[in-house]
Amino acid sequence: MDILRTLVEKQALNPEQAKSIAEQAEREEKKPEDLVLERNLVDERSLFQHKAEALQMPLRVVDAEKVPIKILGLIPQESTKYYRMIPLGKQGDTLEIGMVFPEDLKAKDALKFLARQGNFEYTVFLISPSTFQALLRKARSAKGDVKRALEELTETIERDRGKTGGAEMSRLVEDAPVSKMVAVILRTAVEGGASDIHIEPGKNELRVRFRLLGELYPSLILPRNAQAAVVSRVKILSGMRIDETRIPQDGRFSTTIDGRPVDFRVATLPTPSGEKVAIRVLDPETGLKDFSALGLEGESLDAVREAAKGAYGLIFATGPTGSGKTTTLYAILRELNQPGVNIVSIEDPVEYVIQGVNQSQVQPDIGYDFASGLRQLLRQDPDIIMVGEVRDEETASLVIHAALTGHIVLSTLHTNNAKGVIPRLLDMGVDRYLIPATLSVALAQRLVRRLCDACKEKGEPRKAIQDLLAKELGSMAPAAKEKLEPFLREPKVYKPKGCSKCGGSGYTGRIGVFEVLRMTDELSDIILENPSELRIEKEAQRQGMITMRQDGIRKSLEGLTTIEEVLRVTSEL
Repeated sequence: MDILRTLVEKQALNPEQAKSIAEQAEREEKKPEDLVLERNLVDERSLFQHKAEALQMPLRVVDAEKVPIKILGLIPQESTKYYRMIPLGKQGDTLEIGMVFPEDLKAKDALKFLARQGNFEYTVFLISPSTFQALLRKARSAKGDVKRALEELTETIERDRGKTGGAEMSRLVEDAPVSKMVAVILRTAVEGGASDIHIEPGKNELRVRFRLLGELYPSLILPRNAQAAVVSRVKILSGMRIDETRIPQDGRFSTTIDGRPVDFRVATLPTPSGEKVAIRVLDPETGLKDFSALGLEGESLDAVREAAKGAYGLIFATGPTGSGKTTTLYAILRELNQPGVNIVSIEDPVEYVIQGVNQSQVQPDIGYDFASGLRQLLRQDPDIIMVGEVRDEETASLVIHAALTGHIVLSTLHTNNAKGVIPRLLDMGVDRYLIPATLSVALAQRLVRRLCDACKEKGEPRKAIQDLLAKELGSMAPAAKEKLEPFLREPKVYKPKGCSKCGGSGYTGRIGVFEVLRMTDELSDIILENPSELRIEKEAQRQGMITMRQDGIRKSLEGLTTIEEVLRVTSEL
């Protein structure tokens, strides 16, 4: 069965989209269905209904809460995760098996082997990825991994009370209960889609919190006397000194979770209660995205692509920390990454390893910073250069020089919006006549939470929201406003509700809102004459630039996010 051909026949995809997905699936060894969902081209329910028809197999919709725990454990968890198949129920002596990819020959063979080993008959049903994930979460929680790890950890800590120095601590942190507790924390964070883990010592307890969709949530409470062992275990994994607790330390480590490698970036901070640990989760499956998954589309995407395919020029991504700037630059790099192109980067740190890109990490303690690193990069015969961040006058001068000498240069700046890039470069000492010659586009962005498609609710906008829509959309470029015409006749707003698919939050992941300012002859004249933000803003309006707030409003009218989310992240603009 060719699911892409089926979707084209059903007019759910056009041939160009299907070809693009097929190429990416082959290149990245991914399932086409996963890529269709990542790009949000077809909603999950429709996609798997089409698949069920093509396979002539029933699509089973299952409430995870109603599947007995003992049923979920009838297939080994390793096979469940790898082949994405899980028991749904039992009718007599026949086990009902739900599979996301029942057409997969390896999955079929594995199921036959398990049936012979377990001496059972089975029938297969198609299930959606969200159904599978809900069942897998229940199977995991049913096994009580966290509870058992916590009990074992407590017993070990009590047994070794007082033995916290030197060799005793080294032995303790390698004990199975301590290692298991840390592994449970890491795996729970990755499976839950957390971007950060915070291990925080308090007076009476050790608190573990996860950052999900930009917000921190409590996850685990551990005994206070577990702090030294848990933190030391993380430090050993990260290559830090466990006997040094007076100064901050940084480290990094990798491990395999659910059959795929995941990187973790670690930083410790001394506090009066002990060392606090912050762990950034760098999961390539969630961190490396294409433009459609990022939310960069339409005129903004066209402007970025045009700049990236030029002979030379600067592309700046701007925004506060945590707004997804680096993720956007990685998406551009992946699109430019071709066998005939030499791409080099200098980053702090290297967040995701991209096959085919030569990535280097700064080491300030030995004098290898962005400026010195960029000088070395220019000796590597590059076509495309990525500089993690322009922080000072020297680095700004070097990226300008790199663009002038025939390179595409990608980097980030900390400014509130796209029009702030030009004054920021001038503040860094860049000569104004060099900016029009080198700057191609300035891209600004923020992240908003994405509504769960399964449970979002549609409603009428309040009077204040109607007035806001009228004001913002009134200044929108005609081409963009034309696309929104169907939504503007009877505008609707959406709000989160919460269901089993989104864990009750009402949201699934995040998406960007963007604005892109292009270099034009008119903008060039403004920079050379009087580059005030007011004049730059007028030129942006003349270009028809969609502002971040307008882009967010467009996404809220399309049901991708809420108007409240858009106002929250663009309130300072």
